[in-house]
Amino acid sequence: MGSTNMSYLNPKTVTLIGIPGLEHVQFWIGFAFFGVCLVALLGNSFLLIIISIERSLHKHLYIFLAVLAATDLGLCVAIAPKMLAIFCFDSYSMAFDAYLTQLFFIHALQGMESGILLVMALIAHIHPHTFLFRVVLMVAIRTTMLVGILPILLKRLQLFHPVVIAHSYCEHMAVVKLAKEDVHINKSFGLFVAFAILGFDVIFVFISNFLIFQTIFRLPQKEARLKAFNTCTAHIIVFLEFYILAFFSFFSHRFGHVSVYAHILLSTIYLLVPPALNPIVYGMKTMEIRMWVAQILIIKPDTQK
Repeated sequence: MGSTNMSYLNPKTVTLIGIPGLEHVQFWIGFAFFGVCLVALLGNSFLLIIISIERSLHKHLYIFLAVLAATDLGLCVAIAPKMLAIFCFDSYSMAFDAYLTQLFFIHALQGMESGILLVMALIAHIHPHTFLFRVVLMVAIRTTMLVGILPILLKRLQLFHPVVIAHSYCEHMAVVKLAKEDVHINKSFGLFVAFAILGFDVIFVFISNFLIFQTIFRLPQKEARLKAFNTCTAHIIVFLEFYILAFFSFFSHRFGHVSVYAHILLSTIYLLVPPALNPIVYGMKTMEIRMWVAQILIIKPDTQK
């Protein structure tokens, strides 16, 4: 790694330092996030197994639940190992190419999560199976193409400040800020990706939920309205947690003056908490899955003896 006046030319490694200001409690923060990741891994794995082996669940709604579960598993696997290594084992160094690879997978899976949440919201209004599968394919292509350009634009940069990154995972703007070159293209394209994926999705998610609430309030029976409202409220909470914290992360990097540790904690929460909540909100609140789980857990007495 060459250096001139505290500048680094084509760095081979970067240093992720975790959460500045909270180094003395990083181990316990890591322990808490490990618990969240464990819930996410077990919940989403269980959901995938149930949907794959139970033929009655081979319907479009549950197939999209399985896609969401697989996306959540991928997101946990992409973030957790290095983050926990930083928090618990002081493993700060990382190859620059590995950084860019993790960056791609984190942002791509984040975009997939947003797209699948959009598709889930539209299921109530769109039913043809083939059309829905095409939508999922379009979501995957959109995310891969847009996010795939981010590491390419970063790779063209050559001159950096000391590559010590105040973050617990690989993030686009965190490394853009270290460049000692013109990064207007990187910043502009990063913002475009955020609005092309999350901005587009959140608009249609809220339109869909608005239409759903209109339908709920037209139901003649109070019990039916309360049941439907309870289900939709849980979904809305997941949407709000994901999108509000996502845009908070994007805007605080560019325009905000939020403390570094608050930014990193909230950014990590918005990526790791939804994968832990989704199996509960979308899985256990679905009657068919709940009944199937009950059949597994409840041991029936042997009446033949």
